[in-house]
Amino acid sequence: MDKRKCPAHYSSEECIKMLLPMKDALEILGGKWKLQIIMSLSFGVKRFKQIQREMPGLSPKMLSKELKELEINELAERTVYDTVPVSVEYKLTPYGKTLLPVLHELHAWGAKHRKRIIGKSHKG
Repeated sequence: MDKRKCPAHYSSEECIKMLLPMKDALEILGGKWKLQIIMSLSFGVKRFKQIQREMPGLSPKMLSKELKELEINELAERTVYDTVPVSVEYKLTPYGKTLLPVLHELHAWGAKHRKRIIGKSHKG
């Protein structure tokens, strides 16, 4: 049996349809920073600078872009307070919180993978 092909009980179109939700998720969550930002917001409401300090290498421009995309996709919410200077806070929406089980699984897998790979490199 050729494992590169779709299982016999699925048509080619059905296989493509099965991959679409994964493609959609990766388009929304892909990149170096989005999942890290979501994880950061999972710990509670944060200001822009708090998020940025937690992620060395994340520029203000990139953080702003990523937060806007998370807002557009209803995963994060931005609240502006009429203070001097203006205060802006971010938090996960209830919809954004639906990603937390996925993030916890990804975190667990990443920890195991890190241990596996680092363990191999230290055995020399």
